Amino acid sequence: MCGIVAYVGHREACPLVLKGLKRLEYRGYDSAGVALLNGTDLQVYKKKGKVAALEQELAGRALHATVGMGHTRWATHGEPNDVNAHPHYSFHRKLAIIHNGIIENYAAIKQALLKKGHTFQSETDTEVLGQFIEDIWENNGGTLEEAVRLALQEVVGAYAIVVMSESEPTQLIAARKGSPLVIGVGDNEFFLASDATPIVEYTKEVIYLNDYEIAVIRNGELRVVTLDNTTTTPYVHTIELELEAIEKGGYDHFMLKEIFEQPRSIADSMRGRVNADAAMLQLGGLRDYMDKLAKSKRIVIIGCGTSWHAGLVAEYIFEELARIPVEVEYASEFRYRNPIIKEGDIVIAISQSGETADTLAAIELAKSKGATIFGVCNVVGSSIARATHAGAYTHAGPEIGVASTKAFTAQVTVLTLMALAAAQRKGTISDSLFRQLLVELESIPSKVEKVLQSADKIKEIAYIFTYARNFIYLGRGMNFPVALEGALKLKEISYIHAEGYPAAEMKHGPIALIDEDMPVVVIATKDSSYEKVVSNIQEVKARKGRVIAITTEGDTELPGMVDFTIEIPNVHDVLMPLVSVVPLQLLAYDIAVMRGRNVDQPRNLAKSVTVE
Repeated sequence: MCGIVAYVGHREACPLVLKGLKRLEYRGYDSAGVALLNGTDLQVYKKKGKVAALEQELAGRALHATVGMGHTRWATHGEPNDVNAHPHYSFHRKLAIIHNGIIENYAAIKQALLKKGHTFQSETDTEVLGQFIEDIWENNGGTLEEAVRLALQEVVGAYAIVVMSESEPTQLIAARKGSPLVIGVGDNEFFLASDATPIVEYTKEVIYLNDYEIAVIRNGELRVVTLDNTTTTPYVHTIELELEAIEKGGYDHFMLKEIFEQPRSIADSMRGRVNADAAMLQLGGLRDYMDKLAKSKRIVIIGCGTSWHAGLVAEYIFEELARIPVEVEYASEFRYRNPIIKEGDIVIAISQSGETADTLAAIELAKSKGATIFGVCNVVGSSIARATHAGAYTHAGPEIGVASTKAFTAQVTVLTLMALAAAQRKGTISDSLFRQLLVELESIPSKVEKVLQSADKIKEIAYIFTYARNFIYLGRGMNFPVALEGALKLKEISYIHAEGYPAAEMKHGPIALIDEDMPVVVIATKDSSYEKVVSNIQEVKARKGRVIAITTEGDTELPGMVDFTIEIPNVHDVLMPLVSVVPLQLLAYDIAVMRGRNVDQPRNLAKSVTVE
């Protein structure tokens, strides 16, 4: 959830850390702070609100330091305010600490420290951990590294931490368990961050810290040890991320940029994998597991939020093409209901960040029961990519907007490729249909581009419905998950209550809500359910509901029946979600902007949910 940035080297730390915090602000923006070490002078500055508020607080101060760290917070323990913001001093102010995650046993540790005479300034679990480390350091007489290691052996929960000491002007100590931490390796300098976006400007060489590892940077050298003090040799990765990919590029918001990037991101997710002319489909990351996928008796798909919706689309596609039974589970519920998982089951875990805490926990449970785990994620080197047996990256590029857009279409594209590959291997799809779907897949980027050309018309429709307090979204078949995703996008960024339903379920309850003030968005494309959806629209109109219909180009029946239509190109039913979701993304974006919302940083949300 929260964003961590730290630096030790020869540059001025404060501007570097602040710039990094801005790039990580999508991870949390309740408050922000920095700790700077100039010689033995350790100073902490923090402020409720966004990084801009912190910058204003620091304006005009002399802040020379070549060692520093910063944090942008998504609140877990304690309300967002100046005091609960990170970094936190330890009791005797010898240390400062920043932390992403949750220390589950912090209350017991806090009680023990209170009995020793400690007092606490904040309500956070992070301050407790900082004081605990200092207490061990003072009473055991060892090094700070040893104190961190001993403290973390007593901690229950998840964490990514960075610790700074006033007595060690060239040292940073970092550790992780369950929350991501990346170390950038420069020329006699090191950068630490929750992900690579603050680092890429300075170096492409990074180390992904593993769970239960501690990184000690001191006097220009890096050493990595485990919690049991075993030295490890970290692997240095070269990242391909370009600086331009994390800038807005002239768009008003990252979300709008990412919606318009979908023709490219969908193409990138297929690049090197699909050759329609040769009827070739290859997924290198699954090569050794394709037989196991094709022969599986059951697939369980796990994800959260938008990734769960992508999984629902995949359920239809796998069952339609590969004839394999599929169950789709909320990762957050999966491990709390004692799921029945057997050897031979395939579990597909979907996560844009590859760091979703609930999904990681579900993966570990499924692995313990003998399942084979495939990962579908966007971030190379992420925890899920490393925890799974095999998988496929979506290659969508960085997604900064908190509300996922291009991540969804990239996930659905990759899952469709997996289903097609399994169907071909299993023999449940004809050669002609296989080739047809590959040809249509290659045409999807241009068809999405065509939908994006309707942006001005969608904006006009959005303006009419900025008044709305509720929306209903309806779809059938493979467009039902798209209805759910459209409703989620509107909720996330406009704060309008919206619900998605299978169109036929409307008359089993939600129809009671229909009146002249209720906008109803219906995905009514020319597919096998078209006639049924038309009947559902007539039921809405009979009750004076106002209908926005997503229709197939050339449909002459629906425009005279509904209030507004948004046309999309015709594609095969299996691929329709890749196209039908795009106008719903634009509609949500436009309504939110017209209502004055911050679409990139909606209230109470963060991009990467790394706490349970």
